[in-house]
Amino acid sequence: MGGEYTADWGRTLASALEWWRDAGVETLQEEEARDWLARPAPVQPAQAAVTSPQPETLPDTLAAFTAWRTGETVPEAAWLTPRIGPGGPADAALVVLTDMPEGDDQDALLADGAAGKLFSRMLTAAGIARDSVYFLSLAVARPLAGRIPPDQEGRLIEIAKHHLKLLQPARLLILGQAASRVVAEANDGASANGLVDVNHFGGKTQAVASLHPRFLLERPAAKSEAWKHLLLLTRGSL
Repeated sequence: MGGEYTADWGRTLASALEWWRDAGVETLQEEEARDWLARPAPVQPAQAAVTSPQPETLPDTLAAFTAWRTGETVPEAAWLTPRIGPGGPADAALVVLTDMPEGDDQDALLADGAAGKLFSRMLTAAGIARDSVYFLSLAVARPLAGRIPPDQEGRLIEIAKHHLKLLQPARLLILGQAASRVVAEANDGASANGLVDVNHFGGKTQAVASLHPRFLLERPAAKSEAWKHLLLLTRGSL
C-alpha cells in the first residue's frame, strides 16, 4: 500500500488566503451585492433636545413679589448696580411708574435724587403727600449705560404688568418713554389729552404718560405740560 495522505488544513487555508491577497482581494466579501461607486449616505449628527428656558414664575402676592423684586434671580441682578425696590402703600390712590432708579437716588428710595425732589414738589403743589403714593420702576437697577438693554426690556415689561395686576391701581402716572411701553394705550397717543382708560390690571385704571422729571430738569419750559398731566389724572381737569 502506498503512503497515507495527511491533510494540513492550516497550511492549505494560509495558501488560499495568500492567493486571494495576491489577486487584490483585501476585504471580506458580503453575501449581497453592493454598489461600490455610490456616494456614502451623509452621517446625520445626533440632534440634542433643544428646550427654551422658561421664565421664572412670578410670586402671586404683593408682599412676596416685592421681596423677590430685588433678589438675585431678577433680570437686573447681572447688571452689578444697586437695586432699589418699589415702595409706598399698597392701596395708594396714585401709582407712579418710572423707568429706573436715578444715579443720585439714595437710601434705597426711588425718586430720591434731584429729579425725585422736583417731582415731590409737584405732588405737594397738587395737594398730594408723597408718602401716599406708590412708586415702582420698570427696572429696579440702573444700567451703567443709563439705558435698559433692548433684549431685556420685554421681560421687564412683563414683570411690571404683573406688578400692576397685584396693585390694581385706580390712577397710574407713567414717567418717561421707556416706562410708557408698559401701557400701550398711553404710549400711542390715542387720547387727545393724554388720559386713557385701561382694563389690564384687574379693574379700570386711568393712566397718563407724562414727561420724566429728569427731562424737566434739562428743559424747565416743559414743566407746564407735566403739571397739566398731573392735574388731569388727580383732579380730572387741566
